[in-house]
Amino acid sequence: MSSTKYNEKTGLPEDETYLEKGLPPYLLTSLEAMKKSWAIEDAGKRDLHWDLYWCELNADINSAEVDQEISRRQAEYLRRKYLRMKGEKEW
Repeated sequence: MSSTKYNEKTGLPEDETYLEKGLPPYLLTSLEAMKKSWAIEDAGKRDLHWDLYWCELNADINSAEVDQEISRRQAEYLRRKYLRMKGEKEW
């Protein structure tokens, strides 16, 4: 029996990490750089390249979405999680 919980309204899994599957390699690279930068910032230190990684990841998400390498849903999830952008979920 599966322990996966689903949203009753949408029927989609509540755990959205599946949206990180199948990402293009260049997007995975910029995601990793952003994760490392957030770790530094979250530890109370200053990463002088944070803005560079943020902009690069944002551009890579936009590019992957426009080129239809990822879905709009994946793009919005990645922006919320890794760029910490606020936004309403449409699903």
